[in-house]
Amino acid sequence: MPRPKCHRNVCGIPDKNYFKPRGIPAVELEEIVLHLDEFEAIRLADYEQLYQEEAAARMNISRQTFGRIIEGAHKKIADVLIHGKALKIEGGEVTLSETEACDRGKGRKTGKNN
Repeated sequence: MPRPKCHRNVCGIPDKNYFKPRGIPAVELEEIVLHLDEFEAIRLADYEQLYQEEAAARMNISRQTFGRIIEGAHKKIADVLIHGKALKIEGGEVTLSETEACDRGKGRKTGKNN
């Protein structure tokens, strides 16, 4: 029996959660779901430019788990862009975090490539 998943800390739910190619009705598009933990991993690693170790600590997961999450998220986003699919951001086993860790990156870039 597999071990139950821990809830991952995320700093919020995006207010824009659906993206699709322009000019194609949504009913004609295949939809890819990006879970909230994958969205948070993208935000921390690619937008805030944190190293995986620090990003994993903010999400309360191991660095190896963070690596798997970010890899899956990158693959989904690439699939959406390359094949013109719709992207929906929702769900996943997460805990909303309103801690200092969420406020640290606001207004400035941290981590690598400063």
